[in-house]
Amino acid sequence: MFEATTILGYKGDGVAVIGGDGQVTFGNTVLKGNATKIRTLYNGKILAGFAGSTADAFNLFDMFEKILENKKGDLVKSVIEFSKEWRKDRYLRRLEAMMIVLNTKNIFILSGTGDVVEPEDGKIAAIGSGGNFALSAARALDKHANLDAKTLVEESLKIAGELCIYTNTNIKILTLED
Repeated sequence: MFEATTILGYKGDGVAVIGGDGQVTFGNTVLKGNATKIRTLYNGKILAGFAGSTADAFNLFDMFEKILENKKGDLVKSVIEFSKEWRKDRYLRRLEAMMIVLNTKNIFILSGTGDVVEPEDGKIAAIGSGGNFALSAARALDKHANLDAKTLVEESLKIAGELCIYTNTNIKILTLED
């Protein structure tokens, strides 16, 4: 588990939302409280967020974006190719980062070991030190509250930020719609 952040992705009917907190931690010190750990890829058609080493994550973003370009934005084919490349490259296998990538049709977690995981429910994924807090909150809100996707992600991240010492409530959110 990375003691660095919380990223939450949610895929609903025709909508995809990703959110992340802004805290950057080094050991037991907060270095920055307003970092951006989410972004759009492939001309705004894919959402992505990272947890872990910032330098490693930017390398992964760059690599994944090149694969997306080669696969013409096909997220499923891109995550499979990304996993193959990750496992072949000794340098990549040592990177300390995880990513969530999603669009309105698919959502995946890309692990630091080159694994590609589709969430069991197919719609909610979380990574980082506060990931389990955010995931639990999102599942409960999805099941019992009538919230729009953006609000669900925001409220879940706020809960994680109140519980996890490596997560704050300075939340950034990106949304895609069909």
